[in-house]
Amino acid sequence: MKSNIKYRLFLSFLSAAFLAVVCMFLAVHWSIDNGVFRYVKFLEHARFESLAEKLEKAYAVKGSWDFLRNQPDNWLGILASTLPENDEVAPVFQVQPVKRSGKELREGESTLKGTPLARFARHFEKRIVLMDAGRNPIFGSLKDIEGVEFEPLLHSGQTVGYLGLQPQKHLSDIRQLSFVKQQKQALALAGVAVLLVVACLSLPMANRLVRPVRAMAAASHRMAAGEFGVRVPVASSDELGQLACDFNALALTLEKNEQARRQWVADISHELRTPLSALRAVAEALEDGIRDPTPETIRSIHGETLRLSRLVDDLYQLSLSDLGALTYHKEDLDLAGLLKRTAELYRAEFTRKGIGMTVATDAARVTLFADAQRIQQLFANLLDNALKYTDEGGELIVKLGRDDGQIVIDFMDSAPGAPEDALPKLFDRLYRLDGSRRRSTGGAGLGLAICRNIVEAHAGNITAQPSPLGGVWIRVALPLGWRC
Repeated sequence: MKSNIKYRLFLSFLSAAFLAVVCMFLAVHWSIDNGVFRYVKFLEHARFESLAEKLEKAYAVKGSWDFLRNQPDNWLGILASTLPENDEVAPVFQVQPVKRSGKELREGESTLKGTPLARFARHFEKRIVLMDAGRNPIFGSLKDIEGVEFEPLLHSGQTVGYLGLQPQKHLSDIRQLSFVKQQKQALALAGVAVLLVVACLSLPMANRLVRPVRAMAAASHRMAAGEFGVRVPVASSDELGQLACDFNALALTLEKNEQARRQWVADISHELRTPLSALRAVAEALEDGIRDPTPETIRSIHGETLRLSRLVDDLYQLSLSDLGALTYHKEDLDLAGLLKRTAELYRAEFTRKGIGMTVATDAARVTLFADAQRIQQLFANLLDNALKYTDEGGELIVKLGRDDGQIVIDFMDSAPGAPEDALPKLFDRLYRLDGSRRRSTGGAGLGLAICRNIVEAHAGNITAQPSPLGGVWIRVALPLGWRC
């Protein structure tokens, strides 16, 4: 038998059913024995009380116990009168003469060795003890009277005798034992039937339970082989259904990540190809003598080299941030002063392009626990982004303030803007609004991705929305009092 989860479940169900049947059998077995034993004791007690009553009445008529000593059949007749009406032994109480040494017994003499009396001398009768007022035995064995409770027999208020019944230690009557045996056999057959039913139902049930697990296992093998588009059906709302939903969500995430990885590789290859192609073209032109090594040519080579260097640096910064290896040296810094100093570094370039820049901060000093170099890099990237993607003659407004326990820095520029559905994607790596991939405005689309990493490293968030000036409004929110 192949040892897989289906057969393990089948054996588990069968073992549980077997243990349950065994426990039930033992419990009912004990209950039957105990119940029948208590019922027999109850019947014997009722017969014992009836016998005591009849003996008292007989003594009242006879005046002594001689009628029992001299005629044992009278004792047998009284015992027989206490039997149930439907007892099959009752009709046999007719004393038949039994020959002994060729002679018949004397009238009134009886023996328990005869056939009728032997059948009569059953377990209840063997345990009855009758004694006179002086505790002299009349009938019954006194070999073992330990535990026997004697009931006095009364006549005219005087004790005339004692009647006792030796306690029954276990069932011994053949009819009682036959009844108990039948009940136990029926119980055993019922237990076997239950096990057979469980065995017939367990395998299909185990197969049904394992079916979604088997489907997920097959899908996992396919996904491990790189087939991330695989999905499993969700057929229930229980734990297996939830597992199937989680598996599908995992497969979807891996599929998207694989697509993003491929897109990332394609974009990086494109970004690297552009400056490398320019450098190669210039180098080949110089080598072939088509171009002379003029200062203009050297500046062109230097510009493409700087562009390639910035791209590699940006990629390196992103990779360090992803790995958690980007170091941050945080301290209390004047955020407003840092913003003003960074803006002044770009003011000349904004002026040369004809873009007006306004920086407004709270009058009060704003102190933030942060890395001054990374925050300055954040401001520089946002200013550089506004400079590249704002038309000449436009405007940039930078505001710094407080809002609900946070420091909020707003960068609002003028046209051109961006579609609302594209605003959340601005912080994705290598994302650009122009589909031609010509990068005529410069940059590789990594600046805002770096900004998001820096903001998240300071427990803040960065968002983009339409600007009142017609361009893009980027808001940075950093928590006050955060010192991790």
